[in-house]
Amino acid sequence: MTTAQKTLASGLGWHVSDVVCTAADGDKPFEEEHRGFCVAAVTRGTFRYRTRQGTAMLTPGAILLGNPGACYECGHEHGAGDRCLSFHFSSAYLERVVIELPGAKRLGFAGPSLPPVPALAPLLAEVEAARERGDNEAFEELGLRIAGAVVAAGSSAVVRTPSRRDQKRVAEAVRLIELNAERPLSLTELADGTATSPYHFLRVFRQVAGMTPYQLLLRTRLHRAAVRLRSSDTAISTIAFDAGFNDLSTFNRRFRREMGQAPGAYRARRAG
Repeated sequence: MTTAQKTLASGLGWHVSDVVCTAADGDKPFEEEHRGFCVAAVTRGTFRYRTRQGTAMLTPGAILLGNPGACYECGHEHGAGDRCLSFHFSSAYLERVVIELPGAKRLGFAGPSLPPVPALAPLLAEVEAARERGDNEAFEELGLRIAGAVVAAGSSAVVRTPSRRDQKRVAEAVRLIELNAERPLSLTELADGTATSPYHFLRVFRQVAGMTPYQLLLRTRLHRAAVRLRSSDTAISTIAFDAGFNDLSTFNRRFRREMGQAPGAYRARRAG
């Protein structure tokens, strides 16, 4: 068994699970079926996700989308293991969300995923921080918010299927970023790791991951900082330096831009 799934919280028409997969290259891809609507936030690792809505390589910050009754397959030929926070909704639950959102006209996802979306970054950090704190009571509200946010973000967009070679290159780079986010990483170093030119690597990375390598590096640092702000009492300056920022003013400015609040204000909200 390569997947461990733990239910964190549940209610009428919804539940959320912490899903940890240890599958690696050489393990046979496994096929399952979505029993309801699924919105899963990738918090670590990369994997290939294939369903009848298309195929996507998912990276940290991406959102897996699944429709009821749809068969799907996850593969790890480009890297070992991943972790997701997986929200599951009944049709009746999600239909109520769609009805309440102006401009949302359909129930169901046309594409297999959403790339990392800046507008969702603060919410995803809250979700992961709730998991780290063991604050399972928060998931009732967080589940409703993430359902609405995904529908509003344009979940009907169809994602272009990347080649397997490109998936592998980007997966290798994403893992390098995950392992070394606290230190400087140049585009040249990342491209060298995939044996491609910086220009080609940048183009392929943006196609597959939905953002540039630097944007992912910065988002990874800010996301980890946001999780620590919500789940610990460590000094803000320590969190900033540990995340890879060289000075506090730069961290404060970028955090406010990404999360919509200053670090101190963001931390203060955890008591609300």
